[in-house]
Amino acid sequence: MFRLPVLLLFLLPGLLVLSTTSCNKYDDAIKVGVFEVNVTPSVGGIVAYAKVRSIVDSLYAKGIVILSDQKPVVLCSVDWIGIANEGQDAWRESLARAAGTTTDRVAVHVIHQHDGCRCDFTTAGILDEYGLGGWRYDTLFMRNTIRSVARAVEKATQNALPVTHLGFGQAKVEKVASNRRILGEDGNVKIIRFSSTTNPEAIAAPEGLIDPWLKSVSFWNEDQPLVVLNYYTTHPMSHYGKGDVSSDFVGIARDSRESQLGVPHIYFSGAGGNIAAGKYNNGSPGRRPVLAGRMEKAMQQAWEQTTKTALSKSDLEWRNTEIRLPPGAHLVEDQLRARLADRKLDSLKRFTAAKQLAWLNRTNTGHKVNVSALKLGHVWLLQLPGEAFVEYQLAAQEMKLEDQVCTAAYGEYGPGYICTEIAYTQDKGYEQSPRASFVSPEVEATLLNAMRQVLE
Repeated sequence: MFRLPVLLLFLLPGLLVLSTTSCNKYDDAIKVGVFEVNVTPSVGGIVAYAKVRSIVDSLYAKGIVILSDQKPVVLCSVDWIGIANEGQDAWRESLARAAGTTTDRVAVHVIHQHDGCRCDFTTAGILDEYGLGGWRYDTLFMRNTIRSVARAVEKATQNALPVTHLGFGQAKVEKVASNRRILGEDGNVKIIRFSSTTNPEAIAAPEGLIDPWLKSVSFWNEDQPLVVLNYYTTHPMSHYGKGDVSSDFVGIARDSRESQLGVPHIYFSGAGGNIAAGKYNNGSPGRRPVLAGRMEKAMQQAWEQTTKTALSKSDLEWRNTEIRLPPGAHLVEDQLRARLADRKLDSLKRFTAAKQLAWLNRTNTGHKVNVSALKLGHVWLLQLPGEAFVEYQLAAQEMKLEDQVCTAAYGEYGPGYICTEIAYTQDKGYEQSPRASFVSPEVEATLLNAMRQVLE
């Protein structure tokens, strides 16, 4: 549809010949296809902490397919709490087939809303084995959803449009993020400031180490914006856990901006394992629209600050490496199976044992995690696994001081929290506890080395 016909006149003896040829000003252009699928469970279905009793707003899987003279790249963001183990395998393999690419060039992330679904076929199988199936996972819904998203990816690939420019803008988000770990004078965690709190001391404490910037990356065809990717770093919950499904304040802000601008918006959560809205959120329903408004304001400001640069196929490079994340020493198969078999143990502890066993078995059988970066000129899109600490995101930015790095975490959800090495020595915290993190302190060196490989 973008080919411009050119009529050439050839004068032959006694004959005028009209010949139609074509040229394409987009021959060197990257193309982008956009997909969106409603991934909301039905009332009576299963989300992270309860059965669904109402749908406050819909959940989506949104993403892009990038076409060039290389194999396609797929970036996908899902309004669920986590996609882990064989769940990650199924998503990436299905989307790779749909886009005609390989799994190492597919990144699937969750935004991590706690009123969204869990997807982990490995843990679900272990729960079935011990008579605990059908409680945390709806595997039929999961597989149907994956097929629906794959069909949307295939369609997006077929309908991809040329990209001439890349846009980048950023703005500070005011009064949303705060560090969850407030340390005492002894260097240990004094206060845990989760997604909401009414503790006056936690509210009064400083924000702590965060990344305050919301970053906006947009793809353009000349003056027409095609899609906007927003990146920000915080746990995305205001209140949750009663079965009222919502994409929460980050999803509400995203969808509002999409409606106002008339351009598809996709949101990625950064490395926010130790970041949440606790300083500014008391958990009341009225705080959700307040937080959403602050997010939306920053999205708008980042959009208004956007500058465009020309983008061609030569500006694109995909880098990835596969790494083995070292499992925590507290993961011992015999002990985990004993907990699973103990019917006197409460169901939550047995569920945790199933998740830990799933990750241990995957790691011990050679499973590796993909860490990747997409270079688009001077903008880098970094993809990380698990609930990584914000320190990893800030370290990535230090690795590319002359460029812009946008980090999406919450990829492979199997390892749980990925803390810094020192955090594993700080007692009384939650993130480094055996129930939350399934990797060892050596994970810091492993992950930082992988980041250097794909960024430097």
